[in-house]
Amino acid sequence: MVSLTADMSPLHPDRNLAMELVRATEAAAIRSVPFIGRGQKEKADGAAVDAMRAFLNTVDFDGVIVIGEGEKDNAPMLFNGEHVGTGRGPQCDVAVDPIDGTTLTAEGRNNALSVLAVSDRGSMLDASSVFYMDKIVTGPAGVGVVDIRLPVAENIRRLAKALDKPIDELVVSVLNRPRHARLIEEIRAAGAGTRLMSDGDVAGGINAARHNARTDMCIGIGGSPEGVATACAIKALGGHIQGRLWARDDDEKQRGIDAGLKLDDYVYEADELVKGRNTIFVATGVTNGELVAGVRRDGDFVYTESVVLRGASGTLRRISSEHLTSKWL
Repeated sequence: MVSLTADMSPLHPDRNLAMELVRATEAAAIRSVPFIGRGQKEKADGAAVDAMRAFLNTVDFDGVIVIGEGEKDNAPMLFNGEHVGTGRGPQCDVAVDPIDGTTLTAEGRNNALSVLAVSDRGSMLDASSVFYMDKIVTGPAGVGVVDIRLPVAENIRRLAKALDKPIDELVVSVLNRPRHARLIEEIRAAGAGTRLMSDGDVAGGINAARHNARTDMCIGIGGSPEGVATACAIKALGGHIQGRLWARDDDEKQRGIDAGLKLDDYVYEADELVKGRNTIFVATGVTNGELVAGVRRDGDFVYTESVVLRGASGTLRRISSEHLTSKWL
């Protein structure tokens, strides 16, 4: 098997692979432009899927989608088990979300992203049979300090101490859902502030782990695919992530058990969500957000901003690109 980082020499394709993957997220983001704010999330997602698939299949790697958008019968979605790439080069697990935040895109709101993550073959947790995951994400200060099994007030107290920061200056990101009503009350009762997200918990998790970001922690129940993709980014940021699969009913719980997943409050650590540090995470902004700017069209040009995070080197790179409108839209 060819590893993502089998050879760290300048000629090894790993670094080039990261840059090639950005082309796929840029394409997905650009093709969603005609649907931003138009209330057509299915059309936006379909255009992004088609663009991402087309570009992925030009990349020299042997990818298998572990975290996709649906099963094969639901094509043209990028489905779990689909092979992408030319078949030449590193053998990889792939997580895709052509638009993380389709509702955000349809409504023209902030924080929609096009997302890709890859790691060595066999290293990603396939959590597709249980759709939701309870997660906690922090930056490096939270490693060995916070734990998802502890009450949220205790985690806030511990993190504030580790950051040498007053509790009332701590900000916690949470998806704004009815299921989180009590959690939000507990965060505020502990003295911390909240940043309520309408969607897009990948960006929420990454922002909580970034240096000098405006949030300190991201917690709550979101998508399990998003949790695995976020873990790939957290490996590059040196942050902390844990997750517990959250089955919605007994049937889903049984499907998870049949798939070999661990439920009943089992805590997946970062290295169980994705093994090792050979991870690449790329994201391009669809709409504006704290992590990256959204796609902007200005006459003959379309402008994009992307981030590339590599676990092996612990780097976050920003890529600003301009594209000829005539080639894309």
